[in-house]
Amino acid sequence: MNSSTSGSDAPRHALVRPDRLRVALTGLTVVTGLVDAISYLGLGHVFTANMTGNVVIIAFAAAGAPGFSLLASLVSLVAFMGGAVLAGRMELMSRQQPRHRWVCRALAVEAVLLLTAAAVAFAVPHAARYPLIVLTALAMGIRNGTIRKLAIPDMTTTVLTLTVTGLASDSALAGGTNPRAARRIIAVLAMLAGALLGAWLVLHHGLGWPLLVCGAGVAVTALVLLRGPVAEPRSA
Repeated sequence: MNSSTSGSDAPRHALVRPDRLRVALTGLTVVTGLVDAISYLGLGHVFTANMTGNVVIIAFAAAGAPGFSLLASLVSLVAFMGGAVLAGRMELMSRQQPRHRWVCRALAVEAVLLLTAAAVAFAVPHAARYPLIVLTALAMGIRNGTIRKLAIPDMTTTVLTLTVTGLASDSALAGGTNPRAARRIIAVLAMLAGALLGAWLVLHHGLGWPLLVCGAGVAVTALVLLRGPVAEPRSA
């Protein structure tokens, strides 16, 4: 093995085929768009996947802007941070295992949380705002914590600001060479498609069905990654 790929400095996605990983992360980006639509349109102007937007909403609510709930946004933020902490602990406990198995385990937990949220939404569609905020924010905190550990450029699955910035600042118009332009465009389109689908489902079918689609999508993604090649455990 050459020195550029050995040890703890090896590419963090090396344990899964790159094409399979790109497909999986694109699918997760679609799910994020769905969750953003569910939370903002269906849970009362709160974000459970996008904490930048959620922090801004906290400020709006604190200033007394109508239509925003300070409590709901704070609950989302705390639950999201709890999920990120859990993701960090899961990664720490899995350091002697192949990396793709740890990622699959984290995605499995996310899928269970989203499917539980779907079940709650179907069971009590008009009285489940805070349970759904907690469940979806926990799930997305786990996702963000997990993807952050993978550290794959332009494939964060939840935040597009830097992706769009890179697309513009590295473009030929800006004197750049368009590195990873296709990947960046696909990420933007995936988020757009997920938000569009999520908005349509929320507006026409309530919260249960889009949450079910989210949970099923993450579960399928976990299965795709689980088929990755067996590799040596990561170093600490």
